[in-house]
Amino acid sequence: MQIHVMFQVDTFTDRVFAGNPAAVLVLDRPLDAELMQAVAAENNLAETAFAWREGDGWAIRWFTPTHEAAFCGHATLATAHVLMTAYATGGPVRFATRKVGDLTVARVGQDRYAMTLPRLDPVATEAPAGFDRLFPDGWSALVRNFENYFVELSDPGAVRAFAPDLRLIAGLGEMGLCVTAAGGTAHDGTGVDFLSRYFWPGGGIDEDPVTGSTHATLVPYWADRLGKTALAAFQASRRGGLIGCDLGATGVTLTGSAATYMRAMIYLP
Repeated sequence: MQIHVMFQVDTFTDRVFAGNPAAVLVLDRPLDAELMQAVAAENNLAETAFAWREGDGWAIRWFTPTHEAAFCGHATLATAHVLMTAYATGGPVRFATRKVGDLTVARVGQDRYAMTLPRLDPVATEAPAGFDRLFPDGWSALVRNFENYFVELSDPGAVRAFAPDLRLIAGLGEMGLCVTAAGGTAHDGTGVDFLSRYFWPGGGIDEDPVTGSTHATLVPYWADRLGKTALAAFQASRRGGLIGCDLGATGVTLTGSAATYMRAMIYLP
C-alpha cells in the first residue's frame, strides 16, 4: 500500500468555496499513468495535478476525471501554492510539461501568485457542425487554438445567459468551448475588461469554474481587440474567478490568489 499526502486548493480566489478547486499530490517519483487517472476519477474535480522533482525544477502532469489534460493553468497555480506554503519551496517555481513547454509561478504576495503561460495566439477557423444549434442568435467572432474554440458573443449578458447544450458540445470531442465578451463585472461588481465561461464535457468537465489555460489565448485576443496589454478578466461561472492578465511577446502572465481547503492522506494500492 502507498500512502500519499493530497491537498485540495481553491485557485483564482482568496477564500475557500470560490474559484476553481484542484487536487495536488507532490511525489518522490511519478506514479503509473493508470493510477494517476484512477486518483483523478476518484477525486472527480476538474483536474488533479501530480508533481515531482526533475532536475532543478518540477515535472507536472494533470488529469481530468476521464483522461490526461495537455494544459492546465489553475492546477499549476494550486501546485505552486502547495509547494511554497506546505513544502517551503522557494520561488519562482518552474514546471516542465509534456505538451506546452515550461510554466513558471512566482509568489507576489500573501498567497498570491503570478503564473506565466505560453502565449497561444488565436487562429481563424470555420464553425464546426452544430454551432448553428449552439448559437441560434449567431456570434460576433470565432477563433481557436490547439484545444479549444473561442466564441465572442455580443455582450457580457449573453455570456452569463448562455445555456450550453452539453451533448452538442461533447460532440466536439477533445475540443473545449469558451464563450467570451468585452466588458462586464465580477460577481462583486468589480469592473473587468472581458468575461468568459468554459465548457469541456468531452474531457469530463461540464463547466469549468475558472480556467487558466484558456487565458493563454483570451489575453492576446482581447489585447488586440481592446488595444491594451494589461487586462482584468473574470470567469463568470457560479463560483467565479478574477484574473489579472499581462501580455508579453511570448508569454501570458496571470495573477491570482489561492486558498488551501484540505490536506489529507490517501491510500493507494
